[in-house]
Amino acid sequence: MILLFNKIIGLLIIIIVILVGMFIYVYYSMESDQSTTWEFHESVHDAGWNPDALEQARRYYDSINSTSAMAIYEGKVLFSWGDVTKSTNAHSVRKSFLSALIGIEKEKGGFPPLDKSLEDLSIDDNPPLNPLEKQAELQHLLTSTSGVYLPAGEESWGMRRARPNRSSHLPGHFYYYNNWDFNVLGTIYNQATESDLFEDFQRNIAEPIGMEDFQLSHTHYKYENRRSTHPSYLFRMSARDFARFGQLYLQEGKWEGEQIVPKKWIKESTSDHAEVPSNSLFDYGYLWWVATESPFSDLDMYSAVGRYGQSIDIIPELDLVFVNRVDSNRLTFGITRSSVNELQRMQLLQLILDAKRTE
Repeated sequence: MILLFNKIIGLLIIIIVILVGMFIYVYYSMESDQSTTWEFHESVHDAGWNPDALEQARRYYDSINSTSAMAIYEGKVLFSWGDVTKSTNAHSVRKSFLSALIGIEKEKGGFPPLDKSLEDLSIDDNPPLNPLEKQAELQHLLTSTSGVYLPAGEESWGMRRARPNRSSHLPGHFYYYNNWDFNVLGTIYNQATESDLFEDFQRNIAEPIGMEDFQLSHTHYKYENRRSTHPSYLFRMSARDFARFGQLYLQEGKWEGEQIVPKKWIKESTSDHAEVPSNSLFDYGYLWWVATESPFSDLDMYSAVGRYGQSIDIIPELDLVFVNRVDSNRLTFGITRSSVNELQRMQLLQLILDAKRTE
């Protein structure tokens, strides 16, 4: 009898947790009516898009695990789905934020030349780098081809499993998506600039382009010293601030007449520098994914992409920015791990592109 009672209590607790999680999910998935400085297209049709086709895209969006999405066309909001104001984990999109900061500092002379090696910069770790690993250059870290195969913070299980053996590849000769490279770039940025990348992001990017939800309290360094002495630099950000960052890049780094990110750096960093054999659509730039296969390459598309379905797709040929978000901070995510895979994300984007009228 007591055993049955305990089972019933346990089941009730599980049901309550699920119901609370569902309430939170629905609450944060509702369309936001908060004020914004974004301008909106008054008519999707008049803007040159097919409303019925966009509705089909919306239905597909509702069928997958995206929690918000947003499209900016010709500088105005084409559509906004879900809560685009909630700041959630940006995951690996953070790396493209750092790329922008590096470009700004490189223009000012505050960041070392890209042919400087780890040895030149006195970079090490625990366990120590060997002589071959110390020859990796900044340009190799930017393209995730350093050849340094050590544990790193924020690694997924898949990344750990795929990590090559140490010294199995020369620096610059083999692509492996490597959080060691990305995290060390954060360390090098802070050391070279004698600054803090989060504060620089707020001062040099977020404030000048008018991000509406970004706060320094939404950033932090995550130290995992049992893996590496170099912390991960983590951002939480809203979908509409993702879109603003994407629009900055679409405008070649200029915002209201001010050059925020150097135009030359945007061109250089969003060009493909490293072949990614495991990816049929993208190669890798300087912390950006660059489309190399049709139809996306025909549109000069490049993307910032993060775990679970985060993305900012910049599509210059259509004057379009598309953002997809999956809120991995919500309570139910820890139970369901409801993510959006790359195939689903690209299918959603294709449906949106198909809605552009050609006449």
